[in-house]
Amino acid sequence: MKASVIVSTYNSKEWLAKVLWGLHVQTNLEFEVVIADDGSRDDTREMIDELRPQLNYPITHVWHEDNGFQKSQILNKAIVASKTDYLIFTDGDCIVRKDFVQTHLDFRKEGHFLSGGYFKLPMSISKLISKDDILTQRCFDIKWLKQNGLTSSIKNLKLTAKKPFVGLLNFLTPTSPTWNGHNASGWKKDLVTINGFNEEMQYGGQDRELGERLVNLGIKPIQIRYSAICLHLDHKRGYNTPESIQKNINIRKKTRSEKIIRTPIGIEKL
Repeated sequence: MKASVIVSTYNSKEWLAKVLWGLHVQTNLEFEVVIADDGSRDDTREMIDELRPQLNYPITHVWHEDNGFQKSQILNKAIVASKTDYLIFTDGDCIVRKDFVQTHLDFRKEGHFLSGGYFKLPMSISKLISKDDILTQRCFDIKWLKQNGLTSSIKNLKLTAKKPFVGLLNFLTPTSPTWNGHNASGWKKDLVTINGFNEEMQYGGQDRELGERLVNLGIKPIQIRYSAICLHLDHKRGYNTPESIQKNINIRKKTRSEKIIRTPIGIEKL
């Protein structure tokens, strides 16, 4: 196996099933999937067990008890459980295009991490997408999406841009390359060096903070926003609180100002 794809999830088995079928049709199948489950009910485990024999990659389901939003904790456990030296991260609400894994492998480079983005879908299309739409990849077809209610936007270039225009868009985009939990990858040894995700942080920027510590380590980001494509399925965000956002803003300020590399509360508790 050349990579471990780490997929975070929480009580969203319908969306997670769509994500797992998206990984089933990858052009490069030399990967494992590690599901980082932040305390989902038993029905998520049952769905995974039902799909497991139908999918053409191995799955490790890493789970802990529900204790509120503790994504950083479960992602660190998934990092430890991974069996390869290169880790690709996405979320259980993101259907990846068939070239997603191959794109991350093509762009990977020592001393760097990769920063991708997502293409956000409205709830109506998120619900509409079926297993067959994913297996045939029609859900990435801009014509099909427009037929089903997608509006015209400059953002549609993510799905329609062709090579070599894709490389130019990666270069020209005003969006900074950051560690984005829905679409990012890096070397396991680098993530272990910085002690993984900061477990003091709940919702709101804990992925960005990890990327900032990688930069402090000297690991440089590479922009692949228009190369590695995933569809973001709509959902509610009940875990988004002003308190967690402000707490994380303060932690990130300290990480940047003090050039912190290794979090004291991560994979290892120092």
